[in-house]
Order: sequence, then structure tokens, then C-alpha cells
Amino acid sequence: MGILDGYTVLDCSIAMAGPFAAQRLGDLGADVIKVEPITGEWQRHAPAGGITGNKINVSFLSLNRNKRSLAVDLKTEGGKQIMRKLVAKADVFIQNYRAGVAGRLGVDYETLSVINPGLIYVSMTGYGEDGPHAQRPGQDLLLQAMSGAMMSTGRKGEPPQAAGQYLVDAVTAYTAFEGALAALLHRERTGEGQKVEVNMLDAITTLQMQELSVFTVGGKPQERSDELHAHVYIRAPYGTFATTDGYIALAMPNFSGLAHALETPALAELDEKTAGWDERDATFAMVRDAIAKFATKDCLARLDAEGIWAGPVYGYAELVADPQIAHNGTFIEYDHPTEGHVKTPGFPIKFSRTPSELRRGAPLTGEHTDDILGAAGFSNEEIAALAETGAIGRGPL
Repeated sequence: MGILDGYTVLDCSIAMAGPFAAQRLGDLGADVIKVEPITGEWQRHAPAGGITGNKINVSFLSLNRNKRSLAVDLKTEGGKQIMRKLVAKADVFIQNYRAGVAGRLGVDYETLSVINPGLIYVSMTGYGEDGPHAQRPGQDLLLQAMSGAMMSTGRKGEPPQAAGQYLVDAVTAYTAFEGALAALLHRERTGEGQKVEVNMLDAITTLQMQELSVFTVGGKPQERSDELHAHVYIRAPYGTFATTDGYIALAMPNFSGLAHALETPALAELDEKTAGWDERDATFAMVRDAIAKFATKDCLARLDAEGIWAGPVYGYAELVADPQIAHNGTFIEYDHPTEGHVKTPGFPIKFSRTPSELRRGAPLTGEHTDDILGAAGFSNEEIAALAETGAIGRGPL
């Protein structure tokens, strides 16, 4: 059994951050009920990369395994009745509605905690539940931009560079996952439920703990350079460099070893501290020109012989094929009833006694409505009546 076997999670979230957090709880054994509109959650209709799938697009498929789908209209009286009954026996409730929406639907913490005082209520927002930016759209790129992270990348005078991933969504998901687990531990000790608030702005800001402390405590300004340094607060050379047939990444080398490896004696004459900080662009350019003369494999072998930290720059094809990835079991593979064979990243934490488990792939809309309502105490006649009123969706759409 998984660590969270026996716990029930009501996932009322959409898009990436909330569903990803709920999926992590499901990976650890929780029964995650995805509460979605009868027409299906938003992510079902917004595929990343345009990969629509057969009946489930890849975006939704990747973020909603180990869940059961309950299709319900929370704006109807029947839908509200269902939610009240489910909340009474739930352990965790997750939502990432815009500010004010949870209250209008009757699923705010104040309402649900009366029904179930032991409930762990995870509220995820873009900027916080209140305050001057509370109504702003909480979208990944916008938060990357506001957090200051983008101003540490790219060349001086050129547009800042965003991360190539949905970075803020992923970090926020893990923050919510961590918060839910901590609150569950507190409840195990005290019996108390509580509200857990997570917002994207704080999640991406606190991720930059070291960089922001250099700025706030050390007073060192965040200054980009003319060369493409990979970090504003690390000495040169630090970044990616072109070889004759690809790219390598190079991190904080000693100059004497670098000079020998790259057959560039002038590097050994530079003072690491002075040149690495005060002459960052010139140092970076010297290393860039030296590396450009070598093929990737040869260059990495030379650097490795000197004990210098360097490595290849992979694309996804190389990453998936890497032997360490295979050794770690980083990806899981399974057959989905509508989408066929699926290979996707798994759960990254290994437990010696209670490993994570794949129990089911992402559900079709309303696939488990009858099962969930039956287990909650609704009779077959009541379920049929709810379907007649349009309060629920009962089958795959």
C-alpha cells in the first residue's frame, strides 16, 4: 500500500499546478477524486504542443493519473448536495479558483470546515487570496517575469529569457504537495484540520532563496552581461558553449586545469577571482573561443581528465535514452484504454517500504461518477435523478 492509502483527496483544480499537486498525492496512494465540470476540466481542451490524443490529450494525461473522475455541476443544488456529502468524508480539498469563485460555489474554507473540521483545505492562487494583485491572472510566464528570475538570463540590453518549462506551475505544485503533507502530519498529531494557502508568486520567489539573499543581504545588484552567462551571481566561465558538433555546459572550472584542457595557456595567467568577476565577459569570450575548436566528446574527455565540472547539453531525445535515466526508473510505462502505450515521468521520490504506484491512467470525463456517488451513499435512483436534472455527467465524453 502507498503511504497515503486510505486518504481521500477532492481535486477541484484546473490547468497544471493544482492537478500536478493532486497527482503526487495519488501517486502515494491517496484516492484522488477529480471533481470537474460535466464538459470536462479546462486542460482537457487545451493540449500543450497541439497533441490532442484520441480521447484524452497529452497535457491532461500527464497530470491526472491515479485519479477518478466525477463530472458534476457545482452550480446546481444537486451538485452542491454531492459536494457536501463528499467533503464530510474527505481528507484533503484542493482548489485553484480565481479569488471569490470558491465562495460563490459554496466550497470556500469557511463553509467546508464547518462540514468537516478535520479537512485539509489547500487553496492555490496566483498572487495571494487578497492584496493589490489578487485579481491578476496567475499564469506561468507572467509569474516568471514578475519574480525577477528572467532578469538573470540573457544578454544585457536584450529581452530576458523565460525558462523552457512551465517552471512556476511545477514549483507551485510541489509547494502545495508539501503543504498538504505537512498539514496531514499535523492532523495526525492533533486531530486539527486547517487551511493551507499557496500562491505562485511566493513559490517562485522563495525558490530563489540564494540569489535574492545575495541581493537583499549582500547588496550585490542583479546585472546581466554582454556574454550569455548562465547566472548573474556566479563567476565566469559559467554557461553553455558551442563545440564543433554541439554544445557543452561548463561550471566554475579552475583556470589552470582549464588552460591545460583547452590548450589555451593565457587562461592560466588570469586570476580566477578578479577575472571571473570583474572581467566576466572577456573571460567568457576567451573560453568560448577555445571550446569552439573541439568536438563535444573530445572536449568533455579533456575537461574530465582535469577534474573540471562539465557535461553534455541534451535534448529530450538524449535525456530519455540516457542509461542513468533507465537505471533510475525515471519514466513509467503503461497501456491506457484509449490512448494506447504511455511513457511518462513517474514519481521522483523512492520509499523503501511504501513505494509510489501507478493504479490507473488519467480518467475520461465522468468515468467514475456512479462509483464515487455510490460509495458516498447515493442510491441508484438518486444518481439517476441527479443525471436527469443535469447535475452530473455519468459517462465518458
